[in-house]
Amino acid sequence: MIQLPSRPAVAAFARFVVCGGGVGLASSGALVLLDGAMPMVVANALITVVSTLLATELHGRVSFRSERGGWRVHLQSALTVAVCYAFTTAALLALHTVRADPSVVAEQAVYLAASALAGVGRFAVLRAVVFADARRAYRVPGLPRTSVAMAA
Repeated sequence: MIQLPSRPAVAAFARFVVCGGGVGLASSGALVLLDGAMPMVVANALITVVSTLLATELHGRVSFRSERGGWRVHLQSALTVAVCYAFTTAALLALHTVRADPSVVAEQAVYLAASALAGVGRFAVLRAVVFADARRAYRVPGLPRTSVAMAA
């Protein structure tokens, strides 16, 4: 039997989308502003670092309403972003392989689509690992209580 996510998980995802989407749209605009000033891969790396610091703080405080913080959380979050960076960069490089001089609209569409896909995976990892609230245990039907945490 498939179990649908709990309402707290849906609410956390909605907050994650608003916070992450806002940072993502700002990042997309910054990428356009930096186009030509530096190589695309360098611009994406710079934007990724700055947006990661901002998004991690927002996700911790707003999306997951967690009390966890500090450099450990930022480092764990950075690992998820490294995967997202590789994914978005690969998508942009693939676009430039297929189309030598893509339009800004095509480049942004690929960047935002890749960012959205990577974001869904990032939400799962941040919720289950980085911002997991160890004080809340959940119960798997048919099994005894477990100490695996789920964030609200």
